Amino acid sequence: METRRDIFQAIADPTRRAILVLIAMQAMTPNALAEHFHTSRQAVSKHLKVLAECELVKPELSGREIYYQLEIGKMKEIDTWLEPFRKIWADRFNQLDDVLATLKKQQNEK
Repeated sequence: METRRDIFQAIADPTRRAILVLIAMQAMTPNALAEHFHTSRQAVSKHLKVLAECELVKPELSGREIYYQLEIGKMKEIDTWLEPFRKIWADRFNQLDDVLATLKKQQNEK
């Protein structure tokens, strides 16, 4: 039985997040990606494997090279999951703004 990797475990790793940022700009080969890190091509390939298993990147064969590109649909899933948290934080910041405005008003009245 195949176990599916969790997207959030995959993006928890800073190297994998950096790989996603690089691939978001343009499709890249493992060799090209490895040039951006102080690590081996094999290590980058392992990170790419995890990202591919989570369907965050998609490999495409072009001649003898494999290029990895970002899967926007999966990134949108992450964004959708995060949206309620953004709303919570925005509401909290708005409440804080209200408290600070009240305090400033009270201070100015003194």
